[in-house]
Amino acid sequence: MSNQEICFQDATALAGQIRSRALSAREVMQAHLDQINRINPIVNAIVSKLDDDACLALADRADQALANNEAIGPLHGLPIAFKDLEDAVGFPNTMGSPLHVNNYPVQDSLLVERMRKAGAIPIGKTNVPEFGLGSHTFNTVFGATLNPYDTTKTCGGSSGGAGVALATGMLPIADGSDMGGSLRNPGNFNNVVGLRPSPGLVPTWPAALPWVQMSVKGPLARTVSDVALMLTALSGADDRAPLSLNVDPASFARPLDRDFRGKKVAWAPDLGGLPLDSRVRTALENRRQAFTDLGCVVEEACPDFSGAEEVFQTLRAFLLATSNADTFDHDRPQMKPEAVWNTEKGFALSGVDVGKALTKLTEVIDRVRRFMEEYEYILCAVNQVPPFDVTTRYPEQVDGVHMPTYISWMQSAYFITVSRVPAISVPCAFTPEGLPVGIQIVGRQQSDFSLLQFAHAFEQVTQVGKRRPSIL
Repeated sequence: MSNQEICFQDATALAGQIRSRALSAREVMQAHLDQINRINPIVNAIVSKLDDDACLALADRADQALANNEAIGPLHGLPIAFKDLEDAVGFPNTMGSPLHVNNYPVQDSLLVERMRKAGAIPIGKTNVPEFGLGSHTFNTVFGATLNPYDTTKTCGGSSGGAGVALATGMLPIADGSDMGGSLRNPGNFNNVVGLRPSPGLVPTWPAALPWVQMSVKGPLARTVSDVALMLTALSGADDRAPLSLNVDPASFARPLDRDFRGKKVAWAPDLGGLPLDSRVRTALENRRQAFTDLGCVVEEACPDFSGAEEVFQTLRAFLLATSNADTFDHDRPQMKPEAVWNTEKGFALSGVDVGKALTKLTEVIDRVRRFMEEYEYILCAVNQVPPFDVTTRYPEQVDGVHMPTYISWMQSAYFITVSRVPAISVPCAFTPEGLPVGIQIVGRQQSDFSLLQFAHAFEQVTQVGKRRPSIL
């Protein structure tokens, strides 16, 4: 196999070839290192990387473990670079901030712990926006990460480096986190798959406020089946995460094939009237027939998202103020303006404000739950705009409508966050300019495997995810 063939193999197949010794972990590592050395200087997706010799030595250890018949995990021998918000021993956790460039954790996060146990080989980190805020990956530590389909455009965020590394074959799998769309948006902007799982499916630890699960951890990959592969390593309860779900990780190894004839799905591209760029709307409408071809009954319908905006903006600000309370006065001069604004918004909240937001959260969750008793899935936009200019901090308008905050253009993603249901971004189409557009498929509460099955069916019909960036 050529290096390109190795780098764009499905991770599931690649892991199987390593286990069968059709390929060695060293061969797989060398192919990806060559790809990184060729492509990363253009797009700036992988940061804090180990030198090549250290990476190859880790691959040799993986091969030796296999030769010794040691127990191996489902990701054995696959290179991985963790999102630069994760604590991973041996790598800095900069969070894209000059305040944390020398932050070397002494303990792995739970996600990193599970990835290592599954046999993935850590080689570096993937770039993020400062503190992971805003779905646009740029910071003053490493600079901006560029979209491989058009290097004048953003790759999204906050798992932007992960999305680009997958799209360009520099990594076979990647991890991320998602509060307002940070797993789904990079999937959308880079023509890969990003799953926001049900809260608790992938346990989060350490977590200062585990009871307010706005942010979740999860997988990105080039295919839905590879997302499922990662969940065999990442899912399952952990006593350190009190709201983690007691699921069997092996359940995600089941076949994804399923018959969807007669299933009712809700078609709601703009989630009931959100401003939507005409290029995104057209791209989605052009794929609507694919769901009919699967035998689905597609009806125009949408849940009532009243209050979702207030809930998300309030709880996000509350969480930021809580996490920055002890250090804000000192750190403020080195924080980006959006982070300062959002933190100050949190300081201005009262206990009653937070309580009202939590009450409205309950109402939104219940309305969406009742709506989805009739519809098994909702189909909508991931982002309200296609990838925008990389020098723009955030879109200030969408379809002629002013965006009041730096995250308002992401409502189509964070309204789903508030609903606490799983959602996945799957490659859907391209704009006339050649920019990727994903579709967001939303599932019922804790129905992650069913969601993967539906996403897999759409993926097989369209094959859009096979279109590679021209820079390759």
